[in-house]
Amino acid sequence: MTSPTTTAPHRFCIVNCYPAASRDNFDRSDVGHPHDLFKDFLRREAPNASSEIVYVADPGFALPPGTSIGDFDGFIWTGSDLTVYNMDDPRVAAQISFARALMREGAVSWGSCWGLQLASLVAGGEVAANPRGREWGIARDIRLTDAARTSPMLAGKPAVFDAFIMHLDEVTRLPEGTPLLATNSHTAVQAAVIEDGAASYWSTQYHPEYNLYEMARLIAARSRALVREGFFADVAAVAAYAATMKALSADPDAAELRAELDVGDDIIDPQIRELELRNWLRFIDSRG
Repeated sequence: MTSPTTTAPHRFCIVNCYPAASRDNFDRSDVGHPHDLFKDFLRREAPNASSEIVYVADPGFALPPGTSIGDFDGFIWTGSDLTVYNMDDPRVAAQISFARALMREGAVSWGSCWGLQLASLVAGGEVAANPRGREWGIARDIRLTDAARTSPMLAGKPAVFDAFIMHLDEVTRLPEGTPLLATNSHTAVQAAVIEDGAASYWSTQYHPEYNLYEMARLIAARSRALVREGFFADVAAVAAYAATMKALSADPDAAELRAELDVGDDIIDPQIRELELRNWLRFIDSRG
């Protein structure tokens, strides 16, 4: 068993970016809530830290009573099924406003998927529908750029790796002065650190917080969309694929299952898969 990344008593705010209807659908569809994936990561890697969950897409969103932005050492943004460039949607507008407030206050954030898109938009970048369609399940052959060689977010990451993913939109232009850190053939922007003064927003289009079991649950819940978009012949085929992922989750050394899903240690081993998140915790430690 590995040692935790940090033993500091940090305080984190986990920002669930899904609207209430989507969270209810997660419960009906047997999908894990993304805030729970981050809570599990923090339990293992920051055992002395505390965390609080907020629902930024809900009407009347506010931080927990008696707290302010400065009370938290870091903010963790989940994915979302909203569309970030639909800024007239109040559920989106509230998130843009909160992200801007964090940047003004010099906060440190982590964001997966939606988080990358949101931070890019807020800092002056652009987001649009990906013309190549959905990138789902496992993003293949993500490549580190030259800029990633000096990035603390990707220190220790393989030069080429696979990662869990599920998205339809993409960042089409990063904010001015923001280096691209990772890319692949499907999505040009796979990772970036967006900085504004003291604020630092580490973000990936892929999901380091997911694992085989949780991605299998998400894929099964998205079965109709995956069939409609031509990735599977029918819902039964999606269920079979998800079942294989769950089987490999239960037996990660099963060579036949690894070969069937075409996955390696970058997907199986949390020491590789979650590295960006652990590097983020180290960065927070370094700020004192």
